[in-house]
Amino acid sequence: NREYDVLATARDDSPRFEAASCGYAPLDVTQPDEVEAIFQDFTPSVVINCAAMSDVAACDEHRSEAWAVNARAVKRLAKHCRDTGARLVQVSSDFVFNGKRGPYDEDARPDPVNYYGRTKLAGENAVREAGRSNWAIVRTVLLYGTGRDLSRSNVVLWMIDQLSKGEPLHIVDDQHRTPTHVDDLAIGIERLVHHEETGIYHLSGPDLVSIYELASTVAEVFGLDGSLIEPVSSDFFEDDVERPPRTGFIIDKAKTKLDYDPRSLEEGLRDVQASLQGFSSS
Repeated sequence: NREYDVLATARDDSPRFEAASCGYAPLDVTQPDEVEAIFQDFTPSVVINCAAMSDVAACDEHRSEAWAVNARAVKRLAKHCRDTGARLVQVSSDFVFNGKRGPYDEDARPDPVNYYGRTKLAGENAVREAGRSNWAIVRTVLLYGTGRDLSRSNVVLWMIDQLSKGEPLHIVDDQHRTPTHVDDLAIGIERLVHHEETGIYHLSGPDLVSIYELASTVAEVFGLDGSLIEPVSSDFFEDDVERPPRTGFIIDKAKTKLDYDPRSLEEGLRDVQASLQGFSSS
């Protein structure tokens, strides 16, 4: 970008994107020495923390690991940002809410129903309590999109893969979300950074749908067999981890202050389709 000198980080030894697009350094945010070295070597003015353990069931089963990534590491980043004067943008989740009264705006009271949500809320609180006012918390919902490394899947790519193989799907129809194309999230965060906005922002797609409706739209857009998709209730799955039934976001604040204009679900899925076709032909 013409305005920013960007350093991407992840636990991988090498980047999963076009190397020329920005710098890259391996980083495990749970390791204090590695975090300190990044701040010393790169001296960032803005830190956008996307690192998370987001598998809800895994977070419930491996609680110490989830807390280390989603809460303790955020507290450490917030401290470094406070000490160096860097701005911190923390990416959070709709799972900080209980899902009883969604969709939610930024003033809604968090009340997580599972351990993943509790760790994400703890991360938010660590940012708030760090003692500086130049922070932002960006909550988002059910990300989808594509990248050159398709092994890093998401719910939409998984649905496409399963339906393409003719596999039947049991998909919940009692959980509602506002699915978000990852490019829209990136655009929203860039505008937030550019305008030096602070506080909490909700960035998601505009369409509130059930997960079953999402799957049906995927089948329609990609020309796949929608009859393979069977709607079921959450109780169908032998998973004891509670999930919020109806989240999704009201994004009026982002629309007004950031000129945020996310693509519709159908538009987003057609962009995924175009990206996949581009990858297969390159």
